[in-house]
Amino acid sequence: MGDYLTGIVEKQKNGIPAGVVSICTANRFAIKSAMLSALKYDVPVLIEATANQVDQNGGYTGMTPARFAAFVQEIGKEINFPADRIILGGDHLGPLTKSSRNEDEAMSYAETLVMEYVRAGFVKIHLDTSMRLGSDPVDEPLQVITVAERGARLCKAAENAYAELSEKDSSCPKPLYIIGSEVPIPGGTQSAEESAEITSPEDCKDTYTAYKDIFKKHGLDDAFSRVIAIVVQTGVEFGDSDIFRYESDKAELLIEYGKKNLPVVFEGHSTDYQTEVSLSEMVRDGIAILKVGPALTFALREALFALEMIEQELYSGTEKKLSDLRGVLDNAMIENPVYWKNHYHGNAAEQRFARKFSLSDRARYYLSVPSVGDSVSLLIRNINDTEIPLPLLSQYLFREFDAAVKDEKKVSAEDLICMHIGFYLDNYYKAILPELQ
Repeated sequence: MGDYLTGIVEKQKNGIPAGVVSICTANRFAIKSAMLSALKYDVPVLIEATANQVDQNGGYTGMTPARFAAFVQEIGKEINFPADRIILGGDHLGPLTKSSRNEDEAMSYAETLVMEYVRAGFVKIHLDTSMRLGSDPVDEPLQVITVAERGARLCKAAENAYAELSEKDSSCPKPLYIIGSEVPIPGGTQSAEESAEITSPEDCKDTYTAYKDIFKKHGLDDAFSRVIAIVVQTGVEFGDSDIFRYESDKAELLIEYGKKNLPVVFEGHSTDYQTEVSLSEMVRDGIAILKVGPALTFALREALFALEMIEQELYSGTEKKLSDLRGVLDNAMIENPVYWKNHYHGNAAEQRFARKFSLSDRARYYLSVPSVGDSVSLLIRNINDTEIPLPLLSQYLFREFDAAVKDEKKVSAEDLICMHIGFYLDNYYKAILPELQ
């Protein structure tokens, strides 16, 4: 499916708006919903894992790249999604999780990481060496040449892994690379004052040129010809309760430079919660790769909370054991605050609200906690044990109510969850398909 991605670049460079939705998540419901949306709009699906989610030791999901690839394929089989229309990507692949170590140790770990992704069949590879390492001077800025040299080192590891892979299967596509790392902090900004500063044309040029020259020096010309995008800061961002919309006029100089001078497209990170209009403008402006993640698990959390309200209406006062999902989830977050304590601030009441409703959705890190998983499973069983009265469905999931009325059949809890996530994804798929606008 590498041809699909390179085809998007070709269209963009010929003045034709085209894009791809990058689903950056390891959540089963979000991946399934993305596949259902891709079937609906008749396009391939791009699923990406990050270096902290999935690595050679399992990451925080417990999955290696090979296991993640199998996990995605398993979900595809459940809904008869064509395996040859699944594209796997690796995001922020580099020494991200080992940045406190010295260069040799951190980069050695990162080389193994990248090789494992390529061996597992990941095609879209984001080489990210933008972070300062433990042996780097703390009082000097990290030079773009240093970043590019480290990127070339990882690229060489990826190419070696591909050579091994192609000996076993000559039909496997070559890796396609993403360079650059000028992105918002993971999980969104912390306050409304931290709006994103758009990448300057000069910085974009310096990054692209440095990578091109360094790759050539290391004999990686062929690999560099497979660089399809550069990550830039486009001005989009979100925080606990703030969303910074895309403003084309503010990014005008960067967009103009990309269209006139680069053979690649831009990759936009943190596009979560952008409107269909904003996303369409981004695609029109050459920001062809639209990454989304937290918004999808935010939608999942919305659907689960709505189903819990329905569960309470259906079974309160009966002997049925209830899920108490909100209580169980909050207890899990309080017991292990590592994933949200640096993101949610304010007094106890403000933190409690953020744990449930923040746009940065740190709750997603706790959905795999056994107690939370058991609660979600119980909730789904309770909902599926009966048919939701239409007035109750309209009260808590009114958009799904319309679909249920039209289909005139019982919908499962899983159906409702995937539909709800799908409403968020509609904006993305419509943005990359101008004929639908």
